[in-house]
This record gives sequence, C-alpha cells and structure tokens, in this order.
Amino acid sequence: MSYPYLSDVIKAWTGYELPLPLATFGMFVALGALVAGALFRAELKRLHEAGRIGPARVRGADVPPQDVVSDFMVVVMVAGVFGARLFHILEHTDQFAADPMGMIFTRSGLSIFGGLILGTLAGMVCVRRWRLPVRPLLDAAAPAMMLGYAIGRIGCQVSGDGDWGIAANMALKPDWLPAWFWAQTYDNNIYGELIALPGVYPTPMYETAMAALCFALLWALRKHAFGIGWLFSVYLMLAGVERLLIEQIRVNPAFNVAGLHATQAEIIAVALIVLGAISSLRLRLRLPVIVA
Repeated sequence: MSYPYLSDVIKAWTGYELPLPLATFGMFVALGALVAGALFRAELKRLHEAGRIGPARVRGADVPPQDVVSDFMVVVMVAGVFGARLFHILEHTDQFAADPMGMIFTRSGLSIFGGLILGTLAGMVCVRRWRLPVRPLLDAAAPAMMLGYAIGRIGCQVSGDGDWGIAANMALKPDWLPAWFWAQTYDNNIYGELIALPGVYPTPMYETAMAALCFALLWALRKHAFGIGWLFSVYLMLAGVERLLIEQIRVNPAFNVAGLHATQAEIIAVALIVLGAISSLRLRLRLPVIVA
C-alpha cells in the first residue's frame, strides 16, 4: 500500500479524512536533508576543533565552518533538485518531447545521480567562495550524504513514486523472507498505476537498507589515516556499486554505448566506481593528486 500524502497516512491509521495534502516523498526528503545537515555540521565542528579545517570567510569575517551549513544545504538542495529533474528529462527525452510541461512539473521523476552531480558542483562553488578546502569538506559530507539518501528512499517507498523494480519472480524468493520484502503492488501509488500480482521488487526498500549499511561503513572509517579526500572516494565507490546492483532489477531506458546497452544510471555508476577506486588508491598510497 502507498501513501502519497500525509492525509493518506492519517486515514489509514485513524480512519479520519483530513485535508493535509503534504507529499510524503517531500517530507522524507526534507527529513533526510535535516538529518544529513545535522550530521554534516557535527563532523565539520569535529574537524575544525581538531585543526583540520580552518574558518570560513563570510562577508569579510571569519566564522566556524559549521556555521555555513544552513546556507550550504539550501544551495545544494536547490541545485540537486534541478539536476535530478534535468537528468530525468535527459533519460526520458521521448516523454519530454510529448509533454514538456508535464515532465517539468510532475510530482515524481527525479534522478539521484543528477542531484548528486549538480548538488556537489554547486556545493563546491560555495566552498570556494567561503575559502574553505574542498577535499576535507567532501570527506565530512560523505557519511551525511549517504544517510540522507537512505532516508529519502523511504519517501519513494511510502509514496509509491515509480522507483520500484521489475516484476518479482516469486520462485526465487527464499522461504524465510517475508513476501512483502520480495514483491509489492504499491496500491494507491502516486502514479495511479495498477500493478499486477504478485507485484514488483520494492527496490526503494533495498536501497534504503544498502545505503544505511554504506553509511555505517563510512561513519566507522571517518577517522582513517589516509590522505584527505579518501573517505569521499570510498563514498563514490559505494554509491556506484549500490546503484549498479539495484539497476539490475529496475526498469529504465537503456542507451547504446559502444555496442553495450546500459541505462544512464549504470553508466554514471561505473564512472563513479572507477573514479572513486583510482582516487582512493592514490590517496591510500599517499601519491600526489591534482585535486584542490
């Protein structure tokens, strides 16, 4: 069962119909941003007090780096939403050509990698403007970004925003695994789409679980002894592997790349894995890197 709006949740729990058209997906994204921001702020404070990150230069005055987190999060979120929508449109150009305004203002259809790429670039511009070092801040943001993503995917699951997987093969389900964790029909989903039994793979649930595990690993590694930027390199690899795995049971348009059929997410995921692996190896070996 899906609950696109807060009123749907209240009706399911209490039986009362209240006019509360608050999108559950947006609520979980906001919650993820708040939790990620708090975690990012705490990590910046720790690194600042340890002398690893200096003050930020804001309007001619030096302030602790954690004090710019609120402004940083606003810029990153706006750029991230724009990037998520843009990459989704680029992935579905046929739908955009048929209904441009519908694609732009739809309540669903966001590309996480689009949000990650443009959000990160916008954040780096802010960091440069505030005269803060880029790589230490990327390290500080890595665990927070992964946890925020895990929480945001809960919104996809609750609202039924179309990020589910292909038709589930019940013959492959382990006996000990609950049926709801293997297949769901997402009744009352935000698309109004009818999904035939036995249902589709609830991929948002899988992504939340994988992202939570990735967060736990990043958090455990945050006090590593390797070069600055190593933790963010690990984040890139984990984000790439997680998405590459989930793409195998999702339905997305595939592109022909050098004779290979791959989705946009698979292409970006492989690029992130390669970039993260090369960068982490160089930083682990303490070789010089040309990264600001």
